[in-house]
Amino acid sequence: MQALIERAQSLREQLNRYAYEYYVLDAPSVPDAEYDRLFRELEALEAAHPELRSPDSPTQRVGGAPLEMFEPVLHSVPMLSLGNAFSDEEVEHFDRRIRESLGCERVGYEVGPKFDGLAISLRYEDGLFVLGATRGDGSQGENVTANLRTVRSLPLRLAPGAPRLLEVRGEVLMLKKDFERLNEEQESRGEKRFANPRNAAAGSLRQLDSRITAGRHLNFFSYGVAQCEGAELPTSQTGIMAWLKSLGFPVCQYGERVEGAEGLLDYYRRIGALRPKLPFEIDGVVYKVDSLADQARLGFVSRAPRWAVAHKYPAEEALTVLEAIDIQVGRTGALTPVARLQAVAVGGVTVTNATLHNQDEIERRDIRVGDTVVVSRAGDVIPKISAVVPERRPYRELPDGTREPLYPPFVMPAACPVCGSHVMREEGGAVYRCSGGLVCSAQRKQALLHFAGRRAMDIEGLGDRLVEQLVDTGWVRTPADLYKLGLLKLAELDRMAEKSAANIVTAIDKSRQTTLARFVFALGIRNVGESTARDLARHFGGLDGLIEAATLPDSAASLAVLQSVPDVGPVVAQSIRDFFLEPHNREVVEQLRAAGVSWSESEPGATLATVGPLTGKTLVLTGTLPSLSRDEAKVLIEAAGGKVSGSVSKKTDYLVAGADAGSKLAKAEELGIAVLDEEALRALLDQTAAAE
Repeated sequence: MQALIERAQSLREQLNRYAYEYYVLDAPSVPDAEYDRLFRELEALEAAHPELRSPDSPTQRVGGAPLEMFEPVLHSVPMLSLGNAFSDEEVEHFDRRIRESLGCERVGYEVGPKFDGLAISLRYEDGLFVLGATRGDGSQGENVTANLRTVRSLPLRLAPGAPRLLEVRGEVLMLKKDFERLNEEQESRGEKRFANPRNAAAGSLRQLDSRITAGRHLNFFSYGVAQCEGAELPTSQTGIMAWLKSLGFPVCQYGERVEGAEGLLDYYRRIGALRPKLPFEIDGVVYKVDSLADQARLGFVSRAPRWAVAHKYPAEEALTVLEAIDIQVGRTGALTPVARLQAVAVGGVTVTNATLHNQDEIERRDIRVGDTVVVSRAGDVIPKISAVVPERRPYRELPDGTREPLYPPFVMPAACPVCGSHVMREEGGAVYRCSGGLVCSAQRKQALLHFAGRRAMDIEGLGDRLVEQLVDTGWVRTPADLYKLGLLKLAELDRMAEKSAANIVTAIDKSRQTTLARFVFALGIRNVGESTARDLARHFGGLDGLIEAATLPDSAASLAVLQSVPDVGPVVAQSIRDFFLEPHNREVVEQLRAAGVSWSESEPGATLATVGPLTGKTLVLTGTLPSLSRDEAKVLIEAAGGKVSGSVSKKTDYLVAGADAGSKLAKAEELGIAVLDEEALRALLDQTAAAE
């Protein structure tokens, strides 16, 4: 029994603390689902052992104490909470209990979304808004009249025919789009982001300066009447909603009337399907017996009406423990930290992993292994860690009496966890990337597809499906393994006929004779495209010279040599050096050469020295040419010694423009650069060639 007494006391303390954070501080530290779970545990414990119930138990009251900064308001009719249902069986039990209590076969219900906002009570006298209050502890709330006057959807004067006295209940909330805008503004001012729209709405409504509230774009929906004098009320809840709408109150368009448990559950599923597209957040739907006479017969229990229940959706937030941070290597070598979580149900699925984005984000939020975290998931969105609960971080005691976190801050690895290659951080970015592009199994398929591409080694027929099979069978681990494949081996693959296999073998064999520029591009060095590969080939004349420059012991000297190549800047130079410093990559290059992959070597700079009609000229292509594709025009220009650039600058000599030329044409005209059409380009090539 002592253990039960201690557990009940612990639950009361936790729930009261969470309620204070939620209602008083507007800074909840745990998601609603965690509060609901603990509340139900305490409720069940007290039901089984009534002697454990105490006056300070959260089960004996609704909400929390009002803030002292606002004038207290005593509710003429208490603002009670609703009981919760979390399963179809609980809804069916609710309907059965209602039918048995009323002695009828079928019951009609008014149903609507359960808003994730702040419950309020509005008082109107002779049609004029005179008082607005928060729920507070259910009996006494806070006077927020001045702030409510700024809510544009809330009527300050009702339509003609309003009763002498009317007290309306409803919800103040913030639309999703307004919430996003508010958080963007918070960030731009260097201020803390709000956790969710409900938290933002509560904080906005409880501002001492109503001008701040006015700038927050709050909304209001009415859902019931607490008091009315001077008018006859409709006899049903659906009638009440229509009447409120006629007086000028906003009423949610998704409300309707259904019958029986099947009608309730059908509505629950329909709104659940709409939930991601709704303009506001909801955490469930509300069922109310439609007949007001039946509501009166059913009455209330201590904290909720018997005639209504909230059917909650699976929690989109939950608490769990971060057990480890693993590194995932993507197809392009990017390293992404992934949280391995203690399994927890979120949004109707069991979640064990969540994205952590990057090192900077982990440092900014100080996320560590062992932390208790809030995991969120909306619809089909990948789960993410939306918050850390600092008070639950595990610590170790030190000999001097102080303590330190049990786990150190997370640091990205220096070596790729898949292949052991060096990990480099991209300059000016948050991305860490594995440098072992030719050997890293995580990048293998992407590397092979790039290597075999038409503009690289041009191995016709080596597409996605074949590469998939070659890698999955383990036959090809690096590009060099392609040159070991034989006809019989390829013919063993699924859907690979002997003729198709022979064509692939022929294409692979043909690719052994290539150019240095194509080979360098095929290696897939980060930031090295076709144009840069050609510049490197022209400058160094051979592969050995390039590798020697990239692997000089003196880093500064190496980068300086690489940057002496036209259009090679510090970022590209570092990428080249990182690639060739990796022993695995150099080994694959040697294996490729040993397999017979070769090209015509030349003296450094020899290609540049060759005289061509457009030697030393830089051209940019834009738009659609009448008879030449962009690739064909590029080949003609490069064959004539020219260089094709992707962007217009002061160094551009000519812009070749076709139909639908865009911003490049405008920039060329602004810079006074000569603009050629296809005919003028051909004439320039012919005239220049003739002059030579």
